[in-house]
Amino acid sequence: MPDVDRPRAWLLTLDGSPQSYVDLDAPEHLEFEYARRLGHVIDTAAEPGRPLDVLHLGGGALTLPRYVEATRPGSRQQVVEADRALLELVAEHLPLSEGMTAELHTADARDFLEAAPGESADLVLADVFGGSHIPAHLTTLPYARQAARVLRPGGQYAANLADGTPFAFLRSQLATFGAVFAHLALVAEPSLLRGRRFGNAVLVASHREIDVAALSRRAAADPFAARVEDGAALRRFTGDAAPVEDETAVPSPAPPSGAFRVGG
Repeated sequence: MPDVDRPRAWLLTLDGSPQSYVDLDAPEHLEFEYARRLGHVIDTAAEPGRPLDVLHLGGGALTLPRYVEATRPGSRQQVVEADRALLELVAEHLPLSEGMTAELHTADARDFLEAAPGESADLVLADVFGGSHIPAHLTTLPYARQAARVLRPGGQYAANLADGTPFAFLRSQLATFGAVFAHLALVAEPSLLRGRRFGNAVLVASHREIDVAALSRRAAADPFAARVEDGAALRRFTGDAAPVEDETAVPSPAPPSGAFRVGG
């Protein structure tokens, strides 16, 4: 659907839920809150403008690959999307800019991750939803270990997650990635963390220290300001949640009707 306020901007919906937003004239514009927060991770992953090797798990309308190209030209990008029809629709109606190099793959995200070379990515960005759920097999310890294997030393994994109080899913993901990575951070609106609404939170994981100060400055400047939790505060939030094994994994919870805002 076209955005009447921006001449070449488009909203992609899947199963009635807003999924992606793209402005073909301004690929650096990120409309959705979670996309802006993933954009902050991209911005703080290395010095400004430095090309990165990025693996995107989940393609949508290719919003984040376009953002990486606009802000870090020359980056090498792999995009994995299980829905071939979606990729074809996006390629037809929302083509990539001339000169942009992103390899598009139709595959299951975990299967592709398991086959990817070790230490081949600076960033792994996960935004994978089957309908309104994150698939169970993308929430487990073996999956987290594969993400760690694919990252270079100092690389970062970031995932768009969704949950609401009592945060059983979100806490389980923090426990799972905390068992694999030395450092974690969580970017979310304060109202979400207080249990007042269902919504998105971005998990960041790395073996190196995350630049929480830079991430916090960017998140605080958003139209819907977010805060970054890490260290002892994040451990308290995680509580006694246990890491998720393949045998016990479940998809993320379904959002209540009207849970997600389109933009800000």
